[in-house]
Amino acid sequence: MKNEIIKFDNPPKIISASSVVGKKEHDGPLGKLFDIVDETDAFNQDTWEKSESEMQRLAVKHVMEKVALKDDDIDALFAGDLTNQCVSSNYGLLNFDIPFFGLYGACSTAAEGLLLSSLTVGFGIFNKTVTVTSSHNCSAERQFRYPLEYGGQHTPTSQWTVTGSGAYIVSKDGKGPIISEVLPGKTIDRGITDINNMGAAMAPAAIDTLTRFFQQSKTQPQDYDLITTGDLGYEGHRIVKELMLGKGFDMGKQYNDCGLMIYDRKKQDMHAGGSGCGCSAVVFASHIYNELCSGKLKNILFLGTGALMSPSSVQQGQSIPGIAHLLHIKGE
Repeated sequence: MKNEIIKFDNPPKIISASSVVGKKEHDGPLGKLFDIVDETDAFNQDTWEKSESEMQRLAVKHVMEKVALKDDDIDALFAGDLTNQCVSSNYGLLNFDIPFFGLYGACSTAAEGLLLSSLTVGFGIFNKTVTVTSSHNCSAERQFRYPLEYGGQHTPTSQWTVTGSGAYIVSKDGKGPIISEVLPGKTIDRGITDINNMGAAMAPAAIDTLTRFFQQSKTQPQDYDLITTGDLGYEGHRIVKELMLGKGFDMGKQYNDCGLMIYDRKKQDMHAGGSGCGCSAVVFASHIYNELCSGKLKNILFLGTGALMSPSSVQQGQSIPGIAHLLHIKGE
């Protein structure tokens, strides 16, 4: 088997991270860890799409302020979101005088941005990059399902789109968790057509990436302090554990999912958990990043999992492809 893992001789560092969230995220188990909160979810804007753009602007502004950097210090900005043509990123980041790369990886966008940042910094193309992504429950529901006013009911396997934005600075210098190696995901389609079961659609991609990584790195799940997907929710997390065990890999207690970490599913009535670009982005930018910086976590795998469909493809009855990008990150 060809070794597809990309290793860095001079591994890049994540020197700063910031998180911006709405009310439900602040009310969840990680609420106190987020940097910026708006209990109205509006962020002083008059449309939900503008609110999401403002979240990205705030996240990037804050992540740079944390380490006293200005636009001129950043070589590139990688950004994406769930809205059509990534307009939340395009409009939200207009006032930053930084070269811009727009991404669409659905819920995998945080990991995709970090992966691309690590490649460009780790191999000497750039010195410092910013990566940011976001989702907003109201803009996502309007685009992919029904406007909130419709009052549609959620199925037990459905996930709640997180209102949040996470941003990071990847640098060749400075202090912070180290991205030691990465494994880009492959598009996997197992014929799932249910838009209300994203976990089942994305789980096969996570299984493919994890299996390839363990086989090629000759490691086991037990070699890591934490393995987290983002975001498969309850259904996808269960599927990954069961099918990985069948492949000879016991995911054990180390395995968690950002969609399960961000909400209290029962108390907040969140069905299968959280989803959206902002889900893994804010969980990593707050809880996981803090644990890596403090030394509580020293060796983790972070997988961004995304469902690569559009409203049109779903309406036309096409199945939902999934993707899962992996980053192997070590503490300072």
